[in-house]
Amino acid sequence: MPVNTWYAPTLSEIIALGEQDILGSLMPNAAPPSLDKSPEQRQARMERQWSGAIAALNTCFAAMVPPTPDPGHPTIGVVLSGPAPILQSGLADHVASWTMTADLSPADWLPYHLLPSSGTITPHPFSTASTLPLLSHDPLAQEQFCLALTPQFGVVMTLGRDTTGDPVFLVSFVPDVVMQAWRSLRSRLVLSAPHVLSHLDHLVQQFAPPTPDYRVVTQFHRLMLMHLPEPSHSAVHTIDVAPSCPVDGFQSMHGQEPALHPTHLDAHGRADVELLRAIAHEVRTPLSTIRTLTRLLLRRKEVTPDIAKRLAMIDRECTQQIDRFNLIFRAVELETEASKPCAQSLASISLKQVFHDGVPQWQERASQRNLTLDVRLPQTLPMVVSDPVMLNQMLSGLIDRITQTLPAGSHIQMQVSLAGSQLKLQLRSLLDDKGDRPTPDPVAYGFFAPTLQSIGDLLMFQPETGNLSLNLDVTKNLFQALGGKLIVRHRPHHGEILTIFLPLETRSEA
Repeated sequence: MPVNTWYAPTLSEIIALGEQDILGSLMPNAAPPSLDKSPEQRQARMERQWSGAIAALNTCFAAMVPPTPDPGHPTIGVVLSGPAPILQSGLADHVASWTMTADLSPADWLPYHLLPSSGTITPHPFSTASTLPLLSHDPLAQEQFCLALTPQFGVVMTLGRDTTGDPVFLVSFVPDVVMQAWRSLRSRLVLSAPHVLSHLDHLVQQFAPPTPDYRVVTQFHRLMLMHLPEPSHSAVHTIDVAPSCPVDGFQSMHGQEPALHPTHLDAHGRADVELLRAIAHEVRTPLSTIRTLTRLLLRRKEVTPDIAKRLAMIDRECTQQIDRFNLIFRAVELETEASKPCAQSLASISLKQVFHDGVPQWQERASQRNLTLDVRLPQTLPMVVSDPVMLNQMLSGLIDRITQTLPAGSHIQMQVSLAGSQLKLQLRSLLDDKGDRPTPDPVAYGFFAPTLQSIGDLLMFQPETGNLSLNLDVTKNLFQALGGKLIVRHRPHHGEILTIFLPLETRSEA
């Protein structure tokens, strides 16, 4: 898509830049892998999200309408949308609404209209949505957008295109982003409809967007999911799991790499996958919002160190859950989509950086559950070939699963070594033999505990903790998609030994 050279940014650009500024370098990792097989499917999915969000906003406005209208305060909010109205007819008397569009007749550009005859009843000022013009070459005219202000929250959302030209639905409740969107719209109205600015400025000041309660944002996304239109069902074919890309220098420890078992989804299985996608979306979306609001609070100068510590804990917990459901999205993609052998983003990565970032987090997770994690690394860590983002998430997922299934007092040992043209990473659970910690129950001691229950074809559920995790077969498939291999060796009453093999980078440096 060509760079926008218009004098004012589109709302899609404002939301994307605003969220990136808040999330920083974590923004790319927060986005789930695309599940769309074609641009048409992505367009349809974005349109469904837009429709669900508009329905959710109407539901929120309907809940704000007082049972007995107050003649002195008839307005409960402000809406600017385009290129069509988005409010239901029953809300027109309570919300100040304008529609911005480039498809206007010459009369619509006139600031004043003929007064009604003396016998005509003057309509309520918000009984019909007023129309405001956009210049014909304004790139905003190519987007569907909505800016809404209420006493409880402000929100801006768009159905447009990202920097690569792909369809995208964006939404933000961040007050600074909402106000930037308003200023962008206002700069357009200075040229096309200056006669409404005084009234709009007053309303925007009256409904200045506050930092919303996280429960309001969570409820909005829940309503959005409830109102998502049903997708059009196309033919679904039985497919095999996509094998990983061939990587030079990587071979199975036992010769020929065994083929992955194909995944065949019947009607019931496809329903499970759709439910899983919906659950993952409902969990990740409010968590992302909570994390964003938490980081906004952390930037405030008046936050005390004690509060900042607790906010950092919230941020960390949200990030862990978001990463977990990103893995679930990735697993769904591998198990259901057509074979794309070389679609993985394999690259040469530094294990030193992976362990530098990951080990403190893994040890902290173990300590929180009264476990110990001992990491033994060689003096020099080689470069390996894998997916840099997914590898870190997969290792974190394994550590997270181990720490949540082992009893208190257990010990985890991680050891990294070379094995020919591969790097060998081994996770081993050990019984306490020092006597200074309670010895765990050997019967309960195990990585894949007997209490884990299978949910569908992808997930395992632990009733004691409520923890969801990928099952063993899916986890192995993900590691194979990363160019590696996972082997699990069972030890009765003593847990399992997990061994991960990753191919070394064999290309000579210039």
